[in-house]
Amino acid sequence: MRQTFIYLTIFFNLSVILPLFGSDEVPILRQRVTDQSGVLTRGETSDLEKILEQFEKESSTQIAVLIVESLGGEDITDYTFRVAEKNQLGKKGKDNGILIVIAIEERKIRIEVGYGLEGALTDALSSQIIRNRMAPHFQSGDYYEGILDGITAIIEATKGEYRGEDENENIRISPFVVFIILIIVSMIIRGLIRSGGQYIRSGKYKNRYPWWWGGFGGGGFGGGGFSGGGFSGRGFGGGGGFSGGGGRFGGGGATGGW
Repeated sequence: MRQTFIYLTIFFNLSVILPLFGSDEVPILRQRVTDQSGVLTRGETSDLEKILEQFEKESSTQIAVLIVESLGGEDITDYTFRVAEKNQLGKKGKDNGILIVIAIEERKIRIEVGYGLEGALTDALSSQIIRNRMAPHFQSGDYYEGILDGITAIIEATKGEYRGEDENENIRISPFVVFIILIIVSMIIRGLIRSGGQYIRSGKYKNRYPWWWGGFGGGGFGGGGFSGGGFSGRGFGGGGGFSGGGGRFGGGGATGGW
């Protein structure tokens, strides 16, 4: 009986201690895109690597992507922060590193943002990028397009070119409300037409239309087209090793899922 109790005690202690040792294993990132789950082809990984390498050359900002099969029960926010801190993504003094962690089994995404980029890539903006640019592709199993769309938006955000989705764009007016508005506008126009003009005592004609009536007939609003710069991942040359540059992180970023 006593021997059985000892065995149970040892088994219990091991079941508690071993997962803790496993959770301390933080990968050292040897390249910008690390796919431990095999959801990307070699060509897709190479394309993403070239995009991030070229952007780092242009801006010194380091972006890394880590895809894991499972987090083993650990919270993705804690895990991502530990990986970012250990690899010290970004340049020392600039703290311009970004880490994207994707956990396939948990269906979770985390964008971790270095201190120096928290003003450009805010928590709210990171959340929108996950929700609107990455998750829709992941839901259909297209991880490459989701990651490509996500890092493109992140790069644009660091340049001040991506402002996120305007929440007003999501407002939808029901057809019934539009119908009522059209009726009211029609009634106003008919009333104005019926009382369009009258003679005053001097015999001259006085126009009773408002000052703006008819002002839209001769002109209109003309808007110039907006053209944004494209970012293609298939034209860059690869090469070179990868390692962090001493950047720091403070927990900025966002977490989402699909």
